[in-house]
Amino acid sequence: MVLNNIFQSDLQKEISNAGYLKKYRAGDIIVDMDSYIKNIPVVISGSIKVIRTEEDGREILLYYLTPGESCIVSILAGMKNETSKIKAVVEEDAEIMLIPASKAKDWVKKYPEWTDFIFNLYQKRFEELLDIVNSVAFQKVDTRLLQLIRQKTHLYQSKEISVTHQQLADELGITREATSRVLKQMEKDGLLQLSRNKIRLL
Repeated sequence: MVLNNIFQSDLQKEISNAGYLKKYRAGDIIVDMDSYIKNIPVVISGSIKVIRTEEDGREILLYYLTPGESCIVSILAGMKNETSKIKAVVEEDAEIMLIPASKAKDWVKKYPEWTDFIFNLYQKRFEELLDIVNSVAFQKVDTRLLQLIRQKTHLYQSKEISVTHQQLADELGITREATSRVLKQMEKDGLLQLSRNKIRLL
């Protein structure tokens, strides 16, 4: 299991005893906005996208979780018994280790490696969020869109991805019309190839 590469044997045993594995399909919601975090998800296989949803329904992608990672926002909310400020949705079919939030809080005092795990997640996500702020503030839509497509091809380890224009628009917080217009221009420029609900990066 991927956790063997992260934690030492004592903590691995505690995680196995306290948590449980659950399989999810793409599109399943792991954590919803304004819900209390009872269990903290750690990705074993597959991937999860973490998004922020506004009251008007607009969304923006914050970051992806890959095997061996968890959501720092969920960890902190769970340990403080606060509601979630994000939504976590399965991107690829995934197997998730669900750890009771109460245990996660206890382990901070008991296992330095667990504390290191949390701090490392915090640092990584903070840097990614700074990139998001920079992207939204200073980069053009075409640059942001191409970065997202490259991120997805890396995630799926394939030059061709199954995704709709609406999904890309939602993750970037822009309109579908703007997304389609930019994608068509990218195709003309020879950067990618479009087909029904699929994009191939060239």
